Amino acid sequence: MTEAQTQSAPKHLWIVGIVALLWNLMGAYDYVMTETKNEAYMGKFTPEQLEFFYGFPAWVVVFWAIAVWGAVAGSVLLLMRRKFAAPVFIASFLSMVVTTIHNYGFAGAADITGAGGTIFSVIIFVIALALVFYARSMASKGVLN
Repeated sequence: MTEAQTQSAPKHLWIVGIVALLWNLMGAYDYVMTETKNEAYMGKFTPEQLEFFYGFPAWVVVFWAIAVWGAVAGSVLLLMRRKFAAPVFIASFLSMVVTTIHNYGFAGAADITGAGGTIFSVIIFVIALALVFYARSMASKGVLN
């Protein structure tokens, strides 16, 4: 066995991995509820917001799916201590960048979701980027194999 295979994972890996998985499962829940147009879940949004969410072009929905499910997969891979977590988080992050450019650059998301929605989007963006750097760091230190 190599040193990387026998090295124990630092406690923070389990904390970050579990918190990341729970966080990203919330995003997956949001994706499923939005895409299935769940009335109980979507009932909290204004008609303008519903029109915005339901009006995404198919290609945006595809990138959103990659972002969401990639983040879930990256979290699971992180907990499994697989170095493939880093490129999966990168693919997820880049997909999120594409959807963000569409939503805020071309579809007027800031006007539709308001300051609260924009701030929440920034938080999601920062956490996704932090997970990319964290997974890359753990891979470079040999914690992920």
